[in-house]
Amino acid sequence: MQPVIFITTPDLSQLSLPLYGERCAAGFPSPAQDYVERTLDLNEFLIHHPNATYFVRASGESMIDSGIGDGDLLIVDRSVTPLHGSIVIAAVGGEFTVKKLALKPRLALVPMNPAYQTLYPDPDDLDIFGVVRHVIHTLAE
Repeated sequence: MQPVIFITTPDLSQLSLPLYGERCAAGFPSPAQDYVERTLDLNEFLIHHPNATYFVRASGESMIDSGIGDGDLLIVDRSVTPLHGSIVIAAVGGEFTVKKLALKPRLALVPMNPAYQTLYPDPDDLDIFGVVRHVIHTLAE
């Protein structure tokens, strides 16, 4: 297992960046609207519970079909109750993993890549360390 580095959120200072009111077309281009709707603080947008939020990097390809790739930065909130279908950070027998939580028909940690097998942990060996709220995927260095 590769080492997992948890980075807690420090005292958050505000950094407001422009948020444009016009959406950017992912299909055919549309005329640009050259105005700022308001400013956006990424802390406000991404971190709802600062004292319960941490960051961790994903490792591997088991969650690729959910948009989580190797090296992506995950923003995890420990205060969110994990539900059926939540993407969670879990420890099974002391090994950390990121998987989709299934509560029915039986407890399972489901990979989002058909090349990987579903885990059926004993409830006594499973610890949930938070729900993944956001994924930061870098496209270019």
